[in-house]
Amino acid sequence: MTQSKFNRRSFLRGAAATAIAMPMVNFGSFKVFASDAAYSSKVLDVVNSVQVFDMLSILSPFKHMMTAAFSKNPKLSDGLAVSREELDLLLASGVDVFHPAVGLGADDAAPFIARLNAYAAEYPEHLQRIDSIADLDTLKKGERIGYILGIQNSDHFRSVDDVNQFYYMGQRISQLTYNSQNLIGSGSTDRVDGGISDFGAAVVGRMNELGMAVDVSHCGDKTTLDAFELSTKPVLITHSNVRALAEGHVRCKSDEAIRAMGKAGSVMGITGVRNFLSAKEPTTVETLIDHIDYVAKLVGIEHVGVGSDMDMNGYDDIPEPAYSALKGQYKASYGFRGKIDADGFDHPKRIFDLTDRMLARGYSEDHIRLVLGDNFKRVLGDIWVA
Repeated sequence: MTQSKFNRRSFLRGAAATAIAMPMVNFGSFKVFASDAAYSSKVLDVVNSVQVFDMLSILSPFKHMMTAAFSKNPKLSDGLAVSREELDLLLASGVDVFHPAVGLGADDAAPFIARLNAYAAEYPEHLQRIDSIADLDTLKKGERIGYILGIQNSDHFRSVDDVNQFYYMGQRISQLTYNSQNLIGSGSTDRVDGGISDFGAAVVGRMNELGMAVDVSHCGDKTTLDAFELSTKPVLITHSNVRALAEGHVRCKSDEAIRAMGKAGSVMGITGVRNFLSAKEPTTVETLIDHIDYVAKLVGIEHVGVGSDMDMNGYDDIPEPAYSALKGQYKASYGFRGKIDADGFDHPKRIFDLTDRMLARGYSEDHIRLVLGDNFKRVLGDIWVA
């Protein structure tokens, strides 16, 4: 969801990272983190038995980006820095694979990719860039997590050959459009959606050829459907929700789009953004599971996953004036109201809470593992074949 304004300045760090020791993360206990929240052995067993994918979640807190954007000299700030303390939260979150994409313009794409590539150099024991399914074998729960390079826009593809350039830099997912029109197609908040252009069709073809995943999370309806029609590989919806449950929200997907996603053998990640879940209160982790229920009933449990669209602590801890400025970057159709995060899904251990509530809903352990990660792992294996 994050707008490019808060990410487009200098991302380069001024000093090298220091050596770090292995974290003490006890996943066999009934408590996770130093908190009052306790989880059953079944919850812990399920989370520990699957590689959990969050298909839209940044590694650096949003408040870092806000602080950098509002500093007197953004070039001296590193809004994408990950501290040792923040790394420990990531390692203990239960999530194994992150997709830390943001919405960027063309000029900011290469610096962003370069900054994310540096994570693996700063924390080589604990962070692994994921280029292929084989790279997932290097991960270890609570000790080594992976991240997939992606961008929530494809403005940086000014020629079809640019797809190759960014693929060689490590990019493995690209969202065709953010919320607005670009050379490829239309965004979800555009007044008119003309679908995918001839140039966009060529970009999709090149992405298919290389094995770079096409993402349509922020695309308009016709652009979304065009992508499923044009692509020879499954098209991802990394982070969106069900429009029928969110009172027609433009950033959510229609039943027609969800059916196209299922027919393509793909996966849709459900987000924890409050206004994408419901226009009414309360809006909680239970509301999020309603969206999982809906997709599972419409096209099958093998086509739904998680794309939280937030950092470890969500958006609501961003300080003013940045918090209001963030909301102000979006059109009125986004329908922000009060908080941005869904209650019960706005903290580092949210995957454990989600698992707990899905078990309470009657989901089997096998089905929960599909939602937590196995579905996205499967479809990325289908896509990442050149």
